[in-house]
Amino acid sequence: MKFSHESIIKYICIIRIHVFGIKLVTDSIQHDVVIIGSGLAGLRAAIAAAAYGKGDTSIGVFSKVQVMRSHSVSAEGGTAAVLFEDEGDNIESHIYDTIKGSDFLADQDVAERLVKTIPHEIYQLDHWGMPWSRRKDGRIGQRKFGGYSFPRATYAQDKVGFYEMQTLYDTCQKYDNINFYNEWYCTSILKENNLFRGLTAIEMKNGNFVKIKAPAGIICTGGAGRIYSFSTYAYSSTPDGIDMAYRAGLAMKDMEFVQFHPTGILPSGILITEGARGEGGYLINNQNERFMKKYAPEKLELAPRDVVSRSMIREIQEGKGFKHESGYDCLKLDLTHLGDEKIKEKLSGIREIGIKFSGIDVIEAPIEIRPVCHYMMGGIHTDFDGKTELGGLWAAGEAACNSTHGANRLGANSTSECIVWGRMTGEQAAQFALDRKGSTIEISHDQVLAEEKRIFDGIFRGRGQVNPYEVRKELTDTMDDKAYVFRTEETLVSGLKRIRELKALTWKHVDDKSKEYNTNFTNVMEIDAMLRTAEVVLMGAINRKESRGAHARIDYSNRDDINFLKHTLAYYNSEDEPRLTWHPVTFTRYAPVERKY
Repeated sequence: MKFSHESIIKYICIIRIHVFGIKLVTDSIQHDVVIIGSGLAGLRAAIAAAAYGKGDTSIGVFSKVQVMRSHSVSAEGGTAAVLFEDEGDNIESHIYDTIKGSDFLADQDVAERLVKTIPHEIYQLDHWGMPWSRRKDGRIGQRKFGGYSFPRATYAQDKVGFYEMQTLYDTCQKYDNINFYNEWYCTSILKENNLFRGLTAIEMKNGNFVKIKAPAGIICTGGAGRIYSFSTYAYSSTPDGIDMAYRAGLAMKDMEFVQFHPTGILPSGILITEGARGEGGYLINNQNERFMKKYAPEKLELAPRDVVSRSMIREIQEGKGFKHESGYDCLKLDLTHLGDEKIKEKLSGIREIGIKFSGIDVIEAPIEIRPVCHYMMGGIHTDFDGKTELGGLWAAGEAACNSTHGANRLGANSTSECIVWGRMTGEQAAQFALDRKGSTIEISHDQVLAEEKRIFDGIFRGRGQVNPYEVRKELTDTMDDKAYVFRTEETLVSGLKRIRELKALTWKHVDDKSKEYNTNFTNVMEIDAMLRTAEVVLMGAINRKESRGAHARIDYSNRDDINFLKHTLAYYNSEDEPRLTWHPVTFTRYAPVERKY
């Protein structure tokens, strides 16, 4: 007797329900556009897609957290834009600052698009109710940020991400065709004939495994910063979306470029916004010296983040750091001279963070800080428009790498990128879906079965004696130790060796067998993605034998434009290590020069 795929799935469902209590749902959810991730990029994409074509598109937004728990709410300092050309700032200056800040690895057409598009988005947010901080004359306020020639970080006190998220979420409520799926863990991309066809996901409240159909999708799941222990990222900010794309055959691009923000507080890693230095804060060493005058005499504390972080580590290596009670060497950020009125008005959140997490009131005393993993310049390889290599699939925000930031991102350009490409990818995905309205979405049952086998047989019912949480801790500690601000061949190779040893251990098992809200299960799936992503970061760093932007090699201390003025692409290989190749940088207006600040 021969059985159809549908019959096989039906019998697997019966077995799962009766033996393991897990239900494989064969009745699919279907939308015109599915968006994975509900941060700034995801919400802006949802609004754009919902409004496109007179609202004839059905939008599904899938998030493993509640929408307003997305990590974008943690953005503090600002959103970069040229608003007041009548006061001396101009579009060309912002373009050049972005390209120079990237150490000339940014695709220059992409940088131009960012800069020319974001002013409109700032005013659009204003019209939707964004409570921008204001100057005395009523104009939207802007503050200084690192690497910029003019103050252009548009801010809302020191809570810009929270207010932007709330504004976008409120705007989403105006659209009946936006459907939110809170606490759904997406596990894989479904495709046919090099076209996106949908997703598989676990509905966390009941443990059901669900097939989601859609002709168009957008990945907006954020960066991979939780592969480091000392990190500003939320614990939920793991590279799930990036890894989904990677396993589906799409390239990760420029993953070796990890940004270390100069001011993470100890021991938590929680961010002190660059806006604190933009408002006039000083970095000091144990001799009470404002040491940045040695490294960036013009910009001082407002040099780009890669420059400031390297300067801080050099001060520590010279014995000019403080010893924190956690055992880490650190420096201090001094805001005391700003006065209590200015701190309470513009940096109230930072003051609260200092009191709660460091026991220091920044009005009264300097706070201990150290460079901390804050942003991934790399991500899913996309083109100028945010399109991936898979037809019908886009990526936006930190999950994507459209090469806006090259080797180093300027502060406040990240929220700008999320909003600009969120809108653009939302519109494109909606148009793509409308062009295929009414067509049948065919998905091979083999793909669904293979994913079910990977996560349920390979992870949920895995066997092993190694504690997966200990593996996660050693993974992130290894990245802290081996791929930090300064790198060498020896440390990177030893880090890669340890990551591969951890991958080979018997950690793929879930002790909690419950169906409802099984965070043990999702945590182990996160670790699976983290290990693959860490391997790509280390391989890219080993392969790039130069120092450029945030990638600082002690053994190759100079930038090498002859051999390495190009992007790294990494493709998944299930049988062996990732396959690395190169991709050209787009130049339109500026040739590389030495970076000086």
